[in-house]
Amino acid sequence: MKDAATFWDKIAPKYAQGPIKDMAAYEYTLERTKSYLNVDDRVLEMGCGTGSTALLIAPHVREIVGTDVSPAMIEIATSKASAAGIKNAKFQVATALDAATTSETVDAVLGFNLFHLVNGAEDVFAEAYKSLRKGGYFISKTPCLGDKSIGLKRFLFSAMIRPMQWLGKAPYVRFFTHKEYEDALRFAGFDIVETGNFPAISRYVVARKT
Repeated sequence: MKDAATFWDKIAPKYAQGPIKDMAAYEYTLERTKSYLNVDDRVLEMGCGTGSTALLIAPHVREIVGTDVSPAMIEIATSKASAAGIKNAKFQVATALDAATTSETVDAVLGFNLFHLVNGAEDVFAEAYKSLRKGGYFISKTPCLGDKSIGLKRFLFSAMIRPMQWLGKAPYVRFFTHKEYEDALRFAGFDIVETGNFPAISRYVVARKT
């Protein structure tokens, strides 16, 4: 299995050009997320990839900092922000844990399609909780590949992923269930505010620091 940064650096150009597979689910997620944000908010997005979501959120907040383990992804995100003339979106190379640990106090922490790829996600949740102001939101959407609601797909994916990892064609993947994922957030101190599945494989969770 390849180092995460090396894996994502290699596929960054293709990733940047790839279409969103379920645009309706993506747009719904985006609108739900924006409903929790305010124009004065400082936002941290972990695993921002090439910055597409951060750049859509930027006009609705004071500042958003996007982080990703891949320097190639961050380079593309920075170029996109510059080309669009978006001044309040900044991008930095960092693991999710480093981003949460070193962040100044923020109003919201975001992580989309990320935490099933993070070894030690519980540590990230705990640090994210510390980085948030009281009343701040942790908003994520995570494929919960171990959940029964996914049906046959979870067995097929499990059978495929390990040979692909051995060949260096897949990163680390964790098989959360919905309950395991939400329990981990509660253990970190969060209250769950909203959950949903859009698309069905991905668990959208809004959690609040009280």
